[in-house]
Amino acid sequence: MKRITLKGTEIEAPNVVLGVMRIQDKTDDEVRELVNTARDAGIDFIDHADVYGSDLHGCETRFAEAMQLSPSERSEFTLQTKCGIVPDGPYFDFSHDHIIASVEGSLKALETDYIDILLLHRPDALVEPEEVARAFEELEAAGKVRAFGVSNHTPRQIDLLSRYVTQPIVANQLQLSITHAPIIAQGVSANMVDEAQSVTLDGGGIVDYCRLNDITVQAWSPFQAAFFTGVFLDNPQYAELNAVIDRLAASYDVPPIAVATAWITRHPANMQVVLGTTTPERVTAAALGSDLPLTRAEWYELFRTAGHIVP
Repeated sequence: MKRITLKGTEIEAPNVVLGVMRIQDKTDDEVRELVNTARDAGIDFIDHADVYGSDLHGCETRFAEAMQLSPSERSEFTLQTKCGIVPDGPYFDFSHDHIIASVEGSLKALETDYIDILLLHRPDALVEPEEVARAFEELEAAGKVRAFGVSNHTPRQIDLLSRYVTQPIVANQLQLSITHAPIIAQGVSANMVDEAQSVTLDGGGIVDYCRLNDITVQAWSPFQAAFFTGVFLDNPQYAELNAVIDRLAASYDVPPIAVATAWITRHPANMQVVLGTTTPERVTAAALGSDLPLTRAEWYELFRTAGHIVP
């Protein structure tokens, strides 16, 4: 398992992460099997959010109830959670009071004294960055949060926060898969006036921005075909892509899902892949793509057969 060190921290993390947004209805044994399988594959980084589950902090609570981690066992994991989405509405809230209350709720639910990484979940149009900065300062000073980041943010939104927030922004969690790759595809077709792929949707090249600022891109929904749709693996709508994936999987002697993982981990930005599956076997299979050495030709072949333009 390839590992990276997050900017400005001592947090060493795997480049494949276990997301647990779907564990609410899993039994203790099922949660433990999922997490232990991930550990066996080298994944000791767990991605949470306050809104995951049928109730607020539902999946965080389920994780803690099932795992019953001792302080020494807790220290063996990197626990990341997110805040900022208010389900009743819905709407977004990056106010000082909401951030503090959310973290306190996550600490209680996770049965821990500290969160390793806190992400602001989706951009709040009404954000007052001074309030975010004040909340981050208090949480860091109290030892309740070790590091901070964002999710689904554009370069300018991060710049606005960074003008006031003194801590480094260590991560930006963004949707990315072979078939849902506008944050990469735009740069490939830049300056092509007649191609929709060339249109900048994120305010100016978020992947390059993150590389320039040592911000780790965390790819969510890495096997999803598009925005909130089914997966592309074994999907007849992506027959050409799956034929290439299957050929490469046979060549490297790995499952197809490992090739889909490797398309992201092969990128020189040193991204993390956030797995959302609750099937232990799929976690093991996907983790095999952590350091799979796809060639440039193979990477671009996957990109082209996913429907993207290579001018």
